[in-house]
Amino acid sequence: MKTIYKISLLIGILMTGVSCNKFFDTMSPTDRVSDKMLWEKTESAEYHVNYLYTYIYDVLMTQTKVGQSEALTDQLKYGSYNYNALCMIPSEIAYGDETTLTANYVSTYLGYWDTMYQGIAKINNAIYCLHEFGKMSAEDKTRLDAELKFLRAYLYFDLVKRYKEVILYNEDMTAYTKDKALSPESDCWDFIYNDLIAATALPTRETAGGRLNCGMAWGFMTRAMLYAKRYDKVKIAAEEVKKLGYALEEKYEDAYMKSVAAGNKEAIIQYLFDRTQNVTHSFDFYYTPGGDYTIHGEAGGGYGTPTQEMVESYEYAEGGFPDWTAWHEMTSETPPYAKLEPRFHATILYNGAPWKGRKIESYVGGADGWCEWNAEPEPKGRSTTGYYLRKLVDETHDVIAHSGGVQPLIVLRYAEVLLNYAEACYRTEDENGANEAVKAIRDRVDLPYTALGGSDLWAAIRQERKVELSYEGTWYWDLRRWEVADKKYPEGLTGYQLHGLKITKTGVDAEGKPTFSYEYVSVDDQDRKFPKKLYQFPLPTSELESNKLVNQFKGW
Repeated sequence: MKTIYKISLLIGILMTGVSCNKFFDTMSPTDRVSDKMLWEKTESAEYHVNYLYTYIYDVLMTQTKVGQSEALTDQLKYGSYNYNALCMIPSEIAYGDETTLTANYVSTYLGYWDTMYQGIAKINNAIYCLHEFGKMSAEDKTRLDAELKFLRAYLYFDLVKRYKEVILYNEDMTAYTKDKALSPESDCWDFIYNDLIAATALPTRETAGGRLNCGMAWGFMTRAMLYAKRYDKVKIAAEEVKKLGYALEEKYEDAYMKSVAAGNKEAIIQYLFDRTQNVTHSFDFYYTPGGDYTIHGEAGGGYGTPTQEMVESYEYAEGGFPDWTAWHEMTSETPPYAKLEPRFHATILYNGAPWKGRKIESYVGGADGWCEWNAEPEPKGRSTTGYYLRKLVDETHDVIAHSGGVQPLIVLRYAEVLLNYAEACYRTEDENGANEAVKAIRDRVDLPYTALGGSDLWAAIRQERKVELSYEGTWYWDLRRWEVADKKYPEGLTGYQLHGLKITKTGVDAEGKPTFSYEYVSVDDQDRKFPKKLYQFPLPTSELESNKLVNQFKGW
């Protein structure tokens, strides 16, 4: 599969197989004729900036290296305990064994320090060259500078949310030294904010021609400043996003599955794919129901599946939560799936759910099958929990005819901006603003909502972030930034095990319909835990060995 991608409507080339141990190893000399020629004209400069777009994609893909971050929470369970299947690592992290979670382990599977600094180095070199050699119009130079600063802000955001204190480098090439100290967290957020403010000079979505635009800058600022706890800036940025015409799609699933090219008014940052250009991804191979393969005599899908805990996070369509007590034992009673709210049906496939003109068979021996946790090296197209992921998986994709999928990858959408705004309002005692934003989210799926206050309002905001943004890569980081991840479940990620429903076909009823038994089973072999030291990831050995002015963080 070619690793070529699009951001909005722009195609760029993704570099693969590149590694970096030291920041300065990635720096390019700035006195070469090739650099001068590259940056003199708009066309060639744009081409190079397109290449640098790939670092956003790189960050996203490296973060799925060990599975979606939801696999570190109660939302997703990976279906084996095998390194070769890339499924063991998320469970190891979630179990929180401190003898396993060494500095080198966390740096390798969660940190990505070197990868992000490699991108920052190239971006800084590009900004320097743009201003040193660029002979394009002032308008083009300002636009390209803004694009590059957005990219730098994006990478620094991912660094700061992990490490809190990082090394700040800008485009002043004369200031580079071998050894440089970490900057305080507040200075890091200042740096990111200033870059994003510069990026707001970008054109609007309508005039950007598929390139980075100011909506992306304002939208991403709501996320970055929420992490920074600069709530007034979140609110200002969210208001700017509203002015630009972004809005919720009528259908929940269109918010993330409908492409920008098809008129998605909710997507702010989205990657597009195109099979005619061999621009595809492998998401469906890993997450599609196993029956998509097994009915053709092949194996695939089911590597990560939703948990019973996540299923129980959804309300009834008319509001309120089901009592799941009966399904925490062995029972033949059918779970209340049909009565749950629309986002459940758009997100999770259950036994009997419609899919590609058939019904899901996630029972033992069914087409989609059951895989006993930790009993087999990999799931081979079977579910470890009795469920499959529907959200983000393309129901129109023929996995046999085409190995790669082409549905878009959502990075940031308007619903998140509204929820960022709601949280910022809550933190600044603006309960009316928070309630309005939460109500807008629930109105889309016809869920009732009455204005709340205090802890009840916070619980509603938390609930909507978990359900509305499920499987979009936010929940683990939310719990971490709220500093509740080390708390007991369900507030945090400590002291619990994940569960599924093991479904067995027991026969047929008087009408000839199949009957089933449901057994509540753990899909963990030990309790999960979030060590407090994970609130600040450790510096990698490469940085400690090459930079005399940094020391490892406390606890590592």
